[in-house]
Amino acid sequence: MQSITIRRPDDWHLHLRDGAMLEGVIGDTSRDFARAIIMPNLVPPVVTTADAEAYRARIIAALPKGDKFQPLMTLYLTEHTNPDDVEAGKTSGLITAVKLYPAGATTNSHGGVRDIEKAIPVLERMAKIGLPLCVHGEVTTPEVDIFDREAVFIETVLDPLRKRLPELKVTMEHVTTKDGIDYIKSAKANLAGSITTHHLIINRNAILVGGIRPHYYCLPVAKRENHRLALRAAATSGDPRFFLGTDSAPHVDPLKECACGCAGIYTSINTMSCLAHVFEQESALDKLEAFASLNGPAWYGLPVNEERITLVKRKETVNFPGKVETGAGLVTVFDPMFPLHWDVER
Repeated sequence: MQSITIRRPDDWHLHLRDGAMLEGVIGDTSRDFARAIIMPNLVPPVVTTADAEAYRARIIAALPKGDKFQPLMTLYLTEHTNPDDVEAGKTSGLITAVKLYPAGATTNSHGGVRDIEKAIPVLERMAKIGLPLCVHGEVTTPEVDIFDREAVFIETVLDPLRKRLPELKVTMEHVTTKDGIDYIKSAKANLAGSITTHHLIINRNAILVGGIRPHYYCLPVAKRENHRLALRAAATSGDPRFFLGTDSAPHVDPLKECACGCAGIYTSINTMSCLAHVFEQESALDKLEAFASLNGPAWYGLPVNEERITLVKRKETVNFPGKVETGAGLVTVFDPMFPLHWDVER
């Protein structure tokens, strides 16, 4: 197959940051994607509907002229989140989901939830009104190995929560383990998972073999090869419970290349090319549209995009920039470590 036409895709997990960084990276998403769920972990975080409305206005203002893109806004769950404000945001159509960050789990998550019991009132309201909860599924207790955080979160936090609130719709974002894939598959209802571009391609060797390679460091951290293969099998299966959420997360190079570097991989610019490569490897190009364009809208109760894009396989290598210049500084682009030949036709 030398070309494939699919409905314009969506990104169900995206970091755009704010200010000069937002202005520098938004075009890499709006060029290919119709919509994206926008993460709320700014400084300060997006904790109220008013915060989300203001942030959405800044995103729209930063869009390149002529680009059609819809930011889907989320709220940052805290132990003091007001259920009435959350319901008002959902009723207005502004708020698509609420994001649970366990405190300390990832970038700008220090204001997240430490005691899930304190968040139960808002979670009960969300279950009642049908508003999804997006979870960063890791525990942060120091005695748990970083490679086991997802499995322990499922056992000690997520499964008890879902048994307590079975009507709560939960998205396990950036699933990284076979444990997570199997748990989603075992659920009868109200559970789905997003999978990133980079977790389909790298395992933990990419970070550690041949020296520490900070531009492959992300959270949740890449796991063993058997987990990567489980992610690929799920993503390319056509199973409607799995869909694309890039977790594309720009950081300027000095914040990545230092003694205590930030977690995050920037994939927005080349995600569709990388995905076409992966799905072709798995003899599943016919399932790419489901993963990138159909399953997410069905899960979030939104219409699929009417517009189409065409991916073309070129003989020559498609060269993406190694770095993106933003007003905040240089951001390194994800290198999949293989040549890319699929390209979105412009």
